[in-house]
Amino acid sequence: MRVATKGGIRAPLRALVPHAFALLLVALLLLVIVRLPWAGDLGIHAATIERLRNDPLHPGNPLVDADTPSPYYSPWTLLLGCLAKATGLGTFVVLRVAALAGLGLLVTGVGHFVRTLSTRRGAAPVALLCLLLLWGPGLFNWSGFLGLNSLALTVSYPSTFALGSAFHLWALLRKALRSAAGWRVFVGLGVLWAVTLLSHQFTGVVASFGALAMVLGARPWPTRAVLLRVAGGLALGLAVLAAWPYYSFFGLLGVGGLEEIHRSLYRNLLPHFGLALLGVAALAVRWRRDRRDPLALFFALGALMFAAGGLTGHYSWGRVLPAALIPAQVAAALEVVEAGALRKAFAALLGAALLLGAWTQAGTVGYVVPRGALPGPVAAKYRPPWTGYHWLTSARVRYGDVVMAKTFPSRQIPAYGPYTVAPGYPDFFLPDEGERGEAVRQYFAPGTARAERLAVLRRYGVRWVVAYPGDGGLRAGDPALREAGVGPRGQVLYEVRSQHAGSAGRS
Repeated sequence: MRVATKGGIRAPLRALVPHAFALLLVALLLLVIVRLPWAGDLGIHAATIERLRNDPLHPGNPLVDADTPSPYYSPWTLLLGCLAKATGLGTFVVLRVAALAGLGLLVTGVGHFVRTLSTRRGAAPVALLCLLLLWGPGLFNWSGFLGLNSLALTVSYPSTFALGSAFHLWALLRKALRSAAGWRVFVGLGVLWAVTLLSHQFTGVVASFGALAMVLGARPWPTRAVLLRVAGGLALGLAVLAAWPYYSFFGLLGVGGLEEIHRSLYRNLLPHFGLALLGVAALAVRWRRDRRDPLALFFALGALMFAAGGLTGHYSWGRVLPAALIPAQVAAALEVVEAGALRKAFAALLGAALLLGAWTQAGTVGYVVPRGALPGPVAAKYRPPWTGYHWLTSARVRYGDVVMAKTFPSRQIPAYGPYTVAPGYPDFFLPDEGERGEAVRQYFAPGTARAERLAVLRRYGVRWVVAYPGDGGLRAGDPALREAGVGPRGQVLYEVRSQHAGSAGRS
C-alpha cells in the first residue's frame, strides 16, 4: 500500500515538471519584455507605430520622408498605432503592450492547437518547451523563428503576433472541420488567415501551409458542403488581402533582392536546427501510423519548399523553415506524452536535447540579470543589445527631421520620430531607394568634394548628421555644421546650419 501511495504521488509530481519549466520560460520572457532589449528590426516596428500615431490614414514611408506604401502597415501595427494615438503612450511602451499581447496569443495558441492533437495533460507545456528549446547547439536568431533567444529579441515584433494567430488558426480550423461548422466560422477563419498574412508575410506562408495540412489531414474527410465553406473562407481572405489599403499584398509576390539576405538560412543547418531531428523521427512514427497525419503533411510542405529554395537559389523561401520545424517540435512533444513502447527511451533523449538547447540559449538570462551577476560560462553566451538613439531627442532632434547617417544608425533613428536619407532596411515600394543609398555613400565617401556633400544635404532637406569618428563626410569644423551632441562610442550629432538646409518634403 505504501509503495502504491508513493507511486501515486510521484506520477502527478512528474507531470508537473514540464508545467513548471514552461512557466519558468514564460516568466523569463515576461521579464525580458520589461527590458525590451533592442536588436534586429525593433527600429522599423517602432518607426511604424510612430508614423501611424502621427497620421493613421496617410502615414507615408516609415523610414524616409516619402509618400509611399509599406508592408509594415498591417492590421496589427495599425491597431498599435491607434492605441498610441488614443492613449498618448510612448512608442516603446506600446511595443511592450504588443509584446505582452503577442506572447499571450502565442502561449495560448500553442495550448489550443496541441489540445486538438492530444488530450494528455502534459502535452501543451512539453510542446512549448520543444518549440523554444529544440533547435540546435549553435545559437540562431531570426524573426518568425521560435527559439527562446530569438523570441526574446522579437517578442514585440508582428511576427510573434502572427505566429500566435497561426496556432489559433490551425486549432480553430481543425475544430471546424471536425464538427462541420457553419459558414460564419469559416468566414471568420478566412479573415484571420488574411490578417496573419498581412501582419507578417513570411509567417503567413507558414500559417497557410499549416492550414492546408489541417484540411488534407482532417478525419473524417470533409464533406463537399464543408469544403465549399472552406473555399468561401479562402475567397473572403483573398478579398481582404486585395482590399487592404496600406500596401499591395500581391505586389510583394514580384519583389526581388531578398535572396542574399536569406542565404544564411541554408548554412550551418545541423548546428542551428539539428536537435529538431528528434522531432523528424517522431513525425516518421506518426506517418507510419497515419499516412494523412496533419503534422507529417505540414512538415512535408515546409520541407519541400525549403529544399526547393535552396536548389533554385530562391533563398528567401528559407523563411518557410518554421513550417518544417514547428510540426517536428510538436510531434516530439506528443511522442513523449503518448503511451508507447519506446516512450521512456525517447523521453530521455528529448530531455537531454532540451537541456542542450537550454544551455545554448542560456545567454537569454542576461537580458534580465546584470551581466556581472551571471556565471562566467553563461555571461560568455550573452550578446549585449543595442543602445539606441534616445539621446538624439534631448538634442532637439524633432519628429519629421531628416538625419544623414549610415546604415546601422538608420535602423534605429526613425524609431524616435526623425527620418533618415536612406532606409536602413530594404524597401520594395520606395522607387528611389537606390539613389538614396548612393547619396549616403557619396556624402561619406572620402573623395567626395565639399560642394557635392552640401548638394546631397540640400537635396534631401537634411537637418542633422550622425557620424562616428572616421565615418567621413564634412569635417567636424566645417562652417555648414554645428556640433549638437555626443552619443555612445564617440558618435557625434551635428546640426546642419540653416543656410545649407533645404526642404525636400515627401517625394
